[in-house]
Amino acid sequence: MGKVRFASPFRLQSRLGPRRAPPRRHLTQEHGRTGKTLDHKVVDAASERNAAESPRPGNPALGDGQEALIQSRRCNTYTMARYSLGLDYGTESARAVLVSLDDGSEAATHVAPYRSGVIDRSLPDSDLRLPPDWALQDPIDYLAAAEEIVPKVLRDAGVSPADVLGIGVDFTACTLVPCRADGVPLSTLPEWRSEPHAWTKLWKHHAAQPEAEALNHAAREQGERFLRRYGGTTSSEWLFAKAWQVLDEAPEVYAATDVYVEAGDWLVWQLTGQLSRSACQAGYKALWSRDEGYPSESFLTTLDPRLGPIVREKLRGDVLPVGARAGGLLENVAARLGLLPGTHVAVSLIDAHAAVPAAGVAAPGKLVIILGTSGCHLVLGGPCDPFDGFAGVVQDGILPGYLGYEAGQPATGDILAWFVRHAAGAEIEREAELRGVSPHQVLEERAAAIPPGGTGLLALDWWNGNRSVLMDADLSGVLVGLTLNTSAEQIYRALIEATAFGTRVIVENFVAHGVAIEEIIAAGGLSDRNELLMQIYADVTGRPIRVARSGQACAVGAAILGSLGPGGHPTLEAAVRAMGGVREREFVPDAGAHAIYTELYHDWVTLHDYFGRGGNDVLKRLRGLRER
Repeated sequence: MGKVRFASPFRLQSRLGPRRAPPRRHLTQEHGRTGKTLDHKVVDAASERNAAESPRPGNPALGDGQEALIQSRRCNTYTMARYSLGLDYGTESARAVLVSLDDGSEAATHVAPYRSGVIDRSLPDSDLRLPPDWALQDPIDYLAAAEEIVPKVLRDAGVSPADVLGIGVDFTACTLVPCRADGVPLSTLPEWRSEPHAWTKLWKHHAAQPEAEALNHAAREQGERFLRRYGGTTSSEWLFAKAWQVLDEAPEVYAATDVYVEAGDWLVWQLTGQLSRSACQAGYKALWSRDEGYPSESFLTTLDPRLGPIVREKLRGDVLPVGARAGGLLENVAARLGLLPGTHVAVSLIDAHAAVPAAGVAAPGKLVIILGTSGCHLVLGGPCDPFDGFAGVVQDGILPGYLGYEAGQPATGDILAWFVRHAAGAEIEREAELRGVSPHQVLEERAAAIPPGGTGLLALDWWNGNRSVLMDADLSGVLVGLTLNTSAEQIYRALIEATAFGTRVIVENFVAHGVAIEEIIAAGGLSDRNELLMQIYADVTGRPIRVARSGQACAVGAAILGSLGPGGHPTLEAAVRAMGGVREREFVPDAGAHAIYTELYHDWVTLHDYFGRGGNDVLKRLRGLRER
């Protein structure tokens, strides 16, 4: 395997003004399967020393002497405390949680919003307007967040760096970073700063729907086996559709991109100096499987001859299973984060998927619903016949040893946030301000007083398209039953019910096709703070729902995977037992409410199929008119 020079991580901010850092340096690193060597001068003396040492098996970033020194310091000085650091990168912000390996208690947590947030209107410091359905981010925000949240949790917890045995990273996906071969994102380079396609495409960038539809059509016509692993349909959110959109609309950006990489894998690359890819992201978002790899070059060539070689040219990097070691923390990165060089860094995984071990799940039959900005439904299981309507099934994609089935809703909390932001009304805002609470709390309290069926409304939860079971990003939201007497709280409750009905159709689709669901566990921000929503989900599905013990389940799950390094837990099962779990409280369905919701659900399914399965394509025609 050849070596390449790698632009020293956490130095990229120096190009962008306010966050100025020392001049960029370069580090030697292994770079996937390529034999290519880039001609960059290595000027970092510590990197030169590390590159000259014989790599330690299982820890390519360190030589034996450096690893022994680190372990000696840990064992001789700090023998009692053991922590793992979970870095949770969401849609709007990044969170660090410092978790005890012994009992899963959280010593400290800190959140940093991204400076540029979600870029969906215009590029930062630019008047260039973005088209509809675009959603971008600035990868510099990811580095800046790490430099804020990691030192802060160490200070707040009073924990020595020697007590931190590992780091786990979870990230929203598919969030796609176009890079040079040395890991530098194109959007940080002056020549590409004003080109939208050179920026990181966030998971909810849906402007690649035409490419997704063309890919799906070709895969069906040619009988491609990979399509069965995704319920018969792939998404505009995923890697190949997004990369193909760039090729279609900005071929010069595509040509300048040496590596397309998931943001979670990119961040781990920055931490360790080594490019590897997670089986979680590759499996669910890049059509990869352990047995078949990526789609064949011959198939991709039929889509577009220019796209054919993308796997060998732009998807370099070994695919590693969840729970594996990505490498050790680089010396200069460790200095900026306040940690020890060589600290174990685990392979990244999708943020929602990290909640599964945090919920104490390490076996099939338990559906974990992650309720946040979007909703994700994950269950471990065995093989079953292919069926439509789920978002993906990946061997070892959630936990090693199992098939991981995924479905999802691309908007849950986002819908409620939209309503509060744009439609809740002055009365709700005034009450919230007078009481010193969130408008969400006012609406939740008022909506709780409305009985099931009492709103007179039904809504389809497609404000951000539909991921499961229709897999159609071109759909949009529907609200029926409005009158001049309809109140804000009635609409708020109807929107919650819509997301619950969306979950019920996912659950029923799984069960109907042989994926056993014996228990439901919820995690994520909504499950932690919106009791009305949790009770409605229980009443609509007719199933009891437990809640993950931690309100930071994704970050804790990442920390669980980070705990598997030297001095940590010997197995993932042991880590899950020690650090994961659920709360005592259970949301139990009310039989009367469930009966009413079942009646409403039949009407909801009628609307769902009418607008979503071709009965009436008015939603797509409206979208087409808007985009002219």
